[in-house]
Amino acid sequence: MTFNENANVGGSKARRRGAGIAVAGGGVAGLGVVVVLLLNLLTGGDLSGLLGDGTQVQTGGGSDEGAVEGCRTGADANRDDTCRLAATSTMLDEYWGTYIKGYQDAGLVIVDGSTPTPCGTASNATGPFYCPGDATVYIDPAFFSVLHQQFGATSGNLAQMYVLAHEYGHHVQDITGIMQKYPNNGTGPASNGVRTELQADCFAGAWVQDAAGQKDAAGVAYIKEPTQAQIDDALNAAASVGDDHIQKEATGRVNPESWTHGSSAQRVRWFTAGYRDGVNACDTFSVAGGDL
Repeated sequence: MTFNENANVGGSKARRRGAGIAVAGGGVAGLGVVVVLLLNLLTGGDLSGLLGDGTQVQTGGGSDEGAVEGCRTGADANRDDTCRLAATSTMLDEYWGTYIKGYQDAGLVIVDGSTPTPCGTASNATGPFYCPGDATVYIDPAFFSVLHQQFGATSGNLAQMYVLAHEYGHHVQDITGIMQKYPNNGTGPASNGVRTELQADCFAGAWVQDAAGQKDAAGVAYIKEPTQAQIDDALNAAASVGDDHIQKEATGRVNPESWTHGSSAQRVRWFTAGYRDGVNACDTFSVAGGDL
């Protein structure tokens, strides 16, 4: 989606934190590292063991660098990934505040390399995630440049906003008790873990459906209506993070019993359900396993 250039997107509580990343080891210009980082970022898991040949990914400690600056208008958000994420976080908090009584804003930390969190280290090697321990989303914008520059994958504005909206979906699940009601019960295509992830996809789609109606304090719409190309871009992002797609890319095989996030088809289907029918369509826990 594209922000209206004169929209006021300032006031985000997002903060920057972290240290840079260094890559050591041989190989052809670190290509193996880039591949593994991509897989890590897409899955939220550490696949550095796939590197082999003594190649290592090293990250420094985290340090709080303060608030995100230079993010005041929609034009800023259109120009800069970090600002876009910060502006989107404001929209997501406002959106969920209309649905949830007593809603509490999620935290957002823009990671540069690595930083400690109550849920472990957030880094280039773990990718975007939500940490219930401090109700905060951690995300490194390098995720998007790796997708785009190294692989030519679509990673446009709406795809980036979808990734963040998915993580905010986990915040909603956390503060409303959904996570506690449906705890992790293992892996597999119908597991609670997969249902949790698919519901977060559906919540993201529901927000996208309504986002163009959100306005700043002066009554200016934050964003323009998404185009079909932008929706397709978000669907491409959803498909690219399917467990089956990641497994096939990483190992050449697909093992549904080890799934934790859902297949590409499932993730596209539930994003679409939210986009088409809204939040009320997102009860993934009442659906029979074969219909997920």
